[in-house]
Amino acid sequence: MEVVDDEVVIGRVTPDRKRDIVAAFQSAGRTVAVTGDGANDIPALKRADIGIAMSSGTDATKAIARMVLLDGRFAELPAAVAEGRRVMANIERISRLFLTKTVYASVLAFVCGVFLLAFPFLPRQLSVVDGLTIGLPAFFLALLPNLRRYEHGFLRRSLRFAVPSGCAIGLLIFAYTWIATTAGVDQEALRTGATLILAIVALWVLVVVSRPFDPRKLIVFAAMVGGLVVVFTLPMLRRFLVFVALSPAEWAVVVASSIAGVALVEIVAATFARERGTGKR
Repeated sequence: MEVVDDEVVIGRVTPDRKRDIVAAFQSAGRTVAVTGDGANDIPALKRADIGIAMSSGTDATKAIARMVLLDGRFAELPAAVAEGRRVMANIERISRLFLTKTVYASVLAFVCGVFLLAFPFLPRQLSVVDGLTIGLPAFFLALLPNLRRYEHGFLRRSLRFAVPSGCAIGLLIFAYTWIATTAGVDQEALRTGATLILAIVALWVLVVVSRPFDPRKLIVFAAMVGGLVVVFTLPMLRRFLVFVALSPAEWAVVVASSIAGVALVEIVAATFARERGTGKR
């Protein structure tokens, strides 16, 4: 590794030495790409994190490479790297949305079953909230530019955020359902309150996942907020989704629960950011 660090150009290198140079870089924690067109480049191309073959290369070289430059132009590589970063970084971002939803739905279904409580949502209510806080925003977030470099540990990072966030949201909705049921709240009012709480907290998960904001993300977020406002206020949609007016006491519980949910998500996000900042990946 000392030779590789000290020298800029190394010539007359055998195929095995090329492979060893790649291994030395990888042992230092670097991601290595190798370009080549001949049979003598094959060991290094196979060992590299990504092997790039030229269109004029041998068939064997192109067969083992992960990428082939069909026009033989190195100028295409920056655009290819940017596209790869966009795809990987955005997939990681939206996976946190979907995994959080999976966790809170599973937790809520489990605890409601254990305590013999009715599930606090109608399928149509849950579908609308999921669509406006996960499905539609994930579609647009996946298309936005993102130049963050890929880091190993994608699934671990996603679960580190999604599992505690989902558990917190699921237990929060369960607590609200328990309190409302014990207080004798009407089933339709209970479902309306639970849907409001979930919509607010799920929107905040979207806020956390979307940071840092830019004008395009703000437009997406504002559109989702507007959609939820329409859902909860338009009479035709309210009737279809079985939403009813809440009493002042019920509103107070909904607001308090929503604030608690937002605070819990922020605590998880802050812990997640601190762990990433200290290098725990």
